[in-house]
Amino acid sequence: MNHTEPATRANVAALIPAYFEERHIFDVARRTSQQLDLVLVVDDGSTDRTASEAERGGAKVTRHPVNRGKGAAIKTGLAELSQRAEIRYVVLLDGDGQHLPEELPRFLEECNRSGAALLIGNRMSDIRTMPFVRRMTNRYMSWQVSRVCGQPIPDSQCGFRMLRSDLLPPLIAAPSTNYDFETEMLAIASRLGHQIAAVPVSTVYGEEKSKIRPIRDTIRFFKLLRRLAAERA
Repeated sequence: MNHTEPATRANVAALIPAYFEERHIFDVARRTSQQLDLVLVVDDGSTDRTASEAERGGAKVTRHPVNRGKGAAIKTGLAELSQRAEIRYVVLLDGDGQHLPEELPRFLEECNRSGAALLIGNRMSDIRTMPFVRRMTNRYMSWQVSRVCGQPIPDSQCGFRMLRSDLLPPLIAAPSTNYDFETEMLAIASRLGHQIAAVPVSTVYGEEKSKIRPIRDTIRFFKLLRRLAAERA
């Protein structure tokens, strides 16, 4: 596989994990379809109109019969996209409107400039609209993740990312299935010797309600960090 192939709208697929996003997913899918030829939404067990609204927005939809977690939804999408020979890169973005599809060209440009196998959005360059608690949490978690990964990652909690296709098999095999998968993704790329590039993105907060459960997901985060640190030792 030619890992230096330039990223274009034809060989980059968008992957959007979604759970109860009937209010936002049509608009996100529609705007993303204006940027890339293939948009895949993985509906993680929603019982509302998430799947039909995503299809109405121009996305291909794969459904989990029950909720399995954001990481599991991402891995389902990565496995499906890895079977498409024309796909050389995958962009991940959320279905709640926090990531602007219009900023997708920034990822393609930086990918073609740097050749990085993994690019991650960085919201920390403009934190005026970011809630104080989230700002402090992001900084602390990014510091911890940077230590484990052995390279600076300014916004480790940002789900707006771009992956090169040779990274997909090890990510699909990762054990994490919830929000901790997004952190494990960074550790896997680092362990394989890849530099992680940052792409400035906007901080967008609307009326969406976070699906993160603070206590449970924080415990998972620290358990994962301990496991990753032990594996790196």
